[in-house]
Amino acid sequence: VVLKTQVVVIIKDQMSSDWCTIESDPGVFTSLIESFGVKNVELDELWSLDDEILSKLGKVYGLIFLFKWQAELYSGENQKVSSSLSSDPPPADLYFARQVTNNACATQAILSILLNIGDEHMSKKTSSSSGDDDDGDANNDANGGVVLGPMLSEFKSFTSSFPPDLRGEMIGSNEQIKMAHNSFARQDAFITDNEKPKNRNQEDSDVFHFVAYVPHSASKSVYELDGLKEGPNFTGSYDEATSLDSDNSLGWLKVAQQAIQERIESYCAKEIKFNLMAIVEDKRVSLNQKLKEGSGLSDVEKSEVNVALAQEESKRMQWKIENDRRRHNYLPFCVELFKCMAKNSNSGGEDFQRMIKKAKQSHLERSQAKMMEKFKQNLNKGSS
Repeated sequence: VVLKTQVVVIIKDQMSSDWCTIESDPGVFTSLIESFGVKNVELDELWSLDDEILSKLGKVYGLIFLFKWQAELYSGENQKVSSSLSSDPPPADLYFARQVTNNACATQAILSILLNIGDEHMSKKTSSSSGDDDDGDANNDANGGVVLGPMLSEFKSFTSSFPPDLRGEMIGSNEQIKMAHNSFARQDAFITDNEKPKNRNQEDSDVFHFVAYVPHSASKSVYELDGLKEGPNFTGSYDEATSLDSDNSLGWLKVAQQAIQERIESYCAKEIKFNLMAIVEDKRVSLNQKLKEGSGLSDVEKSEVNVALAQEESKRMQWKIENDRRRHNYLPFCVELFKCMAKNSNSGGEDFQRMIKKAKQSHLERSQAKMMEKFKQNLNKGSS
């Protein structure tokens, strides 16, 4: 199954509407995570659920799945925790928060993964890092590992004893988390008064929602964390022996793979609006470690590592450029451009219409080229 990208989340829930909608994009989510103070992780977009693709991901801390919201999934018994799959209650140390804030499902899914990363994956700097010495280098810890940062470390410690509803309230009222989320607000061309949110019950409304899939290493179980449900959903158990090596997460990913595949198949064949991303180890961490421990590497191997590292830095630079463009307000420029175009157009407006048609065609070609490039990169990952 090929998964479609670039879907904008428009989920609406029960509280205030002061959280913006954000784009489902690995560059956006990685920047959002880093703005929380988290280091040594990034988002990787998945275009396929094939085992070969999953096995190439390395360390995977969780999956974020975007799908079209369906009312029947959140009514009656479907709203409750799926107890038919397991007679045991969810582990006490599994962090779950209910979603009580409009438009927060993307950030909540991210937090569901970050706050459930096991201690075995954490860096020794997680608790001690102050965040003031961040120079933007992903590999600031020589031993690698996830650096959760002071803000999320303190948030998790403070809210761990809270019930899921109150945890959700704390997420919604946390100004640091909300400001980081809203930094990706799309620039509106016009200001409107209290725009009425789209109703999930309207038949003509396309409403999307994020959920997270995380492993629980102590119980060897996989859970779906959906903030719109009452609690964690047990997805299945896994055997670490199915993993290819110590850095591979294929064991629990195959359990999540089946659950995601079943959800996709529950939609009609024409439905393609899905998106799947994985929170993985920042690839620059392992590449820098190879160079630091590279006494046994040949010159060719060192050159290959340096090329891969340069590609990762280039990807990060491109993400930064795209995020800057997302945040920029182009309205003044567009207004002046339209004024000049209308002024210089002939009386019939044919030049103006021709330029609009040309711009639309150019945008379509660039979008198709970008999608094809991502598809080729994904094929290269699978064959490497």
